[in-house]
Amino acid sequence: MRIDSDSTHGWQVRVYRHGKTYSKLFSDRRHGGKEEAFSKAVAYRERLEEEVAALPEAAPRRRLIRSNKNNATGVVGISRTFKRDRRGVKHEVYAVSWNPEPGVARGTSFSIKKYGEDEAFKQACKLRWEKMKEIYGDRYEVPSFHDLYRQKRDVDAAARREGRAKGGRGRGGPSGPPAGGPSAGTKRAGRRQRTSG
Repeated sequence: MRIDSDSTHGWQVRVYRHGKTYSKLFSDRRHGGKEEAFSKAVAYRERLEEEVAALPEAAPRRRLIRSNKNNATGVVGISRTFKRDRRGVKHEVYAVSWNPEPGVARGTSFSIKKYGEDEAFKQACKLRWEKMKEIYGDRYEVPSFHDLYRQKRDVDAAARREGRAKGGRGRGGPSGPPAGGPSAGTKRAGRRQRTSG
């Protein structure tokens, strides 16, 4: 994988095995340029894959939770909540959580005020996806963090449909005069009959 950021330029090698990530960066500067760094990264990856494949089988696999119907964002491990700053002021955030090991919890959050609603959720999805790939490797079958990002759109659309359905039921109902008395038209007809008789 190619990395080009403000301070880092190089090739990142990552191999997943038994829920563990093996990673190494081959920077352009330290390895003689872009092409040379790429060649060394490819050679390293081939050796690493052979070494990792020879490792003994891991302990029984951890349970991988893929969905939670009570999650309003549509993504397991991401929730829209509040976080207090040092002054005690509450701010809306998207909180991300993961378990690198059984019984060990980790987490962070992305401020909606700082990033905006959409970008904060996107950043949360990206981090969640990266952590799940590190922990579960190939067992985590979500191809990209964009797939997590789209899940919230589907949940929001379903919520809107449900809201419209409930609103329709509230406005609907049988037509006709209310129970307990005749309609206004019936009363007017009765008065006309009495005055003309």
